[in-house]
Amino acid sequence: MESSEESAAIDVGEISPDAWRLLRTAAGYEQRTVEKEVDDLMQAHISMLENGSRGLSASRRHALFELYSAELSADQIEALVTHF
Repeated sequence: MESSEESAAIDVGEISPDAWRLLRTAAGYEQRTVEKEVDDLMQAHISMLENGSRGLSASRRHALFELYSAELSADQIEALVTHF
C-alpha cells in the first residue's frame, strides 16, 4: 500500500485518460463498481474521464485516486502514471 505522502506527490490533474483506465483496471475495479464505491460518481463520469472527453472535479479525481491507490503499490502507480 502507498502512503499519503507518496499519493500527494502525484498530481491527479496530470494523469492521462489511458492511465486512469489502467489504474482502475489494475486496482480490480469495473466502471460500475467504482460508481458504487464513490458517492455522486456515475459510470458515465468514469467513461468520460477515461476517454478524455470530460474531466472530473479535483475532489472527484482525488477520491478516485485514493480508491485505486488503496489496491496498488507505489511502484505500480508510478509506472502507470509515468508511462501512460
